[in-house]
Amino acid sequence: MATSQPGRELILSSRQIQDRVRELGRQITRDYQGRKLVLLGVLNGAFIFTADLCRAIALDLEIDFIRVASYGTSTVSAGAIRLLKEPGIDLAGKDVLLVEDIVDTGATMAWLRDHFRQSPACSVRICSLVDKKERRTVPVEVDYTGFDLDRGFLVGYGLDCAEQYRNLPALYSLE
Repeated sequence: MATSQPGRELILSSRQIQDRVRELGRQITRDYQGRKLVLLGVLNGAFIFTADLCRAIALDLEIDFIRVASYGTSTVSAGAIRLLKEPGIDLAGKDVLLVEDIVDTGATMAWLRDHFRQSPACSVRICSLVDKKERRTVPVEVDYTGFDLDRGFLVGYGLDCAEQYRNLPALYSLE
């Protein structure tokens, strides 16, 4: 079991995360029965969550990844949002579920939601492991939330600080 370590406080254990991912998978399975679902994971942070989530969804689905730039190697958003990698699969007539590690200010996810709503997809919804509303500056609704957390700078399970800590199996707050 993961425990707190110097400079990091344990927020969510690996077990808590996996239990919640399975619950999200069941909910998404119910909601998308009979539909053509595409998961679009947001690189780099959501790659672990996307992998676990897709295995928890009991449907035929497609998976792709997009890459967006807004933070770089800083802990503060640079403000300008750019889509660096578009999906490589056709979204026409399909339901898109954007999969993100954390929604913080909301700027990136609102931008992505609006961008993909202009595509030929049937619908665009958002799934985030963490919804952190304490710093929300742009209104955005997360349709599927793993955890509502409002404290600290979080790392682990794909979340990083200057590209470090993504490999930790649990979520920690940097002290």
